[in-house]
Amino acid sequence: MAEAGAFLEQFSDEEKAKLEKLQFAVVVGRFYEDLALRLLDGADHGFQMAGVPIGNVTHQSVPGAYELPFAAKEIIDGVRRDNAKHNGGLEIGGVACLGVVIRGETDHYDFVCAESARGIQDVQLATGVPCAFGVITCDNMEQALARAGGDKRDQGRNAALTVARMALLKRAVGG
Repeated sequence: MAEAGAFLEQFSDEEKAKLEKLQFAVVVGRFYEDLALRLLDGADHGFQMAGVPIGNVTHQSVPGAYELPFAAKEIIDGVRRDNAKHNGGLEIGGVACLGVVIRGETDHYDFVCAESARGIQDVQLATGVPCAFGVITCDNMEQALARAGGDKRDQGRNAALTVARMALLKRAVGG
């Protein structure tokens, strides 16, 4: 029996060769700064596991999770404009969208979680560029810390690995 997560974490040399020719982005909501930094570290590690050179990964920050879809769309459109202007460059492989939303005393949590998820999904469907939902939605800081730091539940790493897998899928089916 294969280890849980093996598909997500293990890339063949052939897959890594395909991924190293793509550009990726990480967009992170910085509302919880310490958690944002942990998510970024995890994403960088995930891209390295997938064979993506660190120079092929750009980082952008936004205030919070609600702003992630807009930033992802602007990055995708910007890379495509730059490639059109400069007759090439690395094709955009995907965007890992990261953030943390912790439940509070009002309904604000529900709106931010739902709209960031919907927006990220809308961006990937509208652009054809994979966007991973790496937003931690939880009840307290303890839960957030458990999902933003270096183990199997690291949302940053998992979002990077997911977007790399989806970039491979897109190319395998002719996208």
